[in-house]
Amino acid sequence: MRKTESEKVGGVILQYLREMGLETPLNEHRLINAWDTVLGPAVSKYTKDLKIYNQVLFVTVSSAALRNELMMRRTELVARLNAQVGAQVITQIVLR
Repeated sequence: MRKTESEKVGGVILQYLREMGLETPLNEHRLINAWDTVLGPAVSKYTKDLKIYNQVLFVTVSSAALRNELMMRRTELVARLNAQVGAQVITQIVLR
């Protein structure tokens, strides 16, 4: 007997995550982890306390010069971080 209504495991897992309301928190966690990959270790050591609230990423930056550079590249960073995760997770970055 052959089953014709088979589904891929990835699709079933994604559907389960959506139904349980876990897709957004998982993507937010993945985006925060992607910060080091996208920006590199040199930038990462001057940033801390990454938090996402209402699709806004809040980042504390300990260097004023780096904060200015990141402010000028915010739009690009939003696009790169979302692309790394593969979903529209954030719409804005606020640097403190």
